[in-house]
Amino acid sequence: MQKLVQNLPAILLRLGLATVFIYAAVSSTISPREWVGYLPSLATDHVRPETLLKIFSVYELALAGWLLTGVYVRYAALLCAATLAGITLSNFSLFAISFRDIGLMFAALALAATARPPASAPKGQK
Repeated sequence: MQKLVQNLPAILLRLGLATVFIYAAVSSTISPREWVGYLPSLATDHVRPETLLKIFSVYELALAGWLLTGVYVRYAALLCAATLAGITLSNFSLFAISFRDIGLMFAALALAATARPPASAPKGQK
């Protein structure tokens, strides 16, 4: 029980971030017209927006799945933070909406800071 209580903040951060990424992936798949406007023009100049949304949705689902596994959480959290930073920077003119991504980015950084590094191999073994 004590271990669960100790790990609760990290578990809640993982669940919260995974939920955000799952929601965005599902919503952009169901209602792509509502999400196309958030894609950076640099990307949509080279790839059809609908295709880009599908690719990004798969990426978001993979990232959420990685968070939920609890494996290499620090790396998953850092990738989440980088993704959210990219989303914020590419939509900075929409600050009334994207300001939430800044809070989520810091939640991902907090998760990365609290995550334990992977156990190292015993001495003499690689």
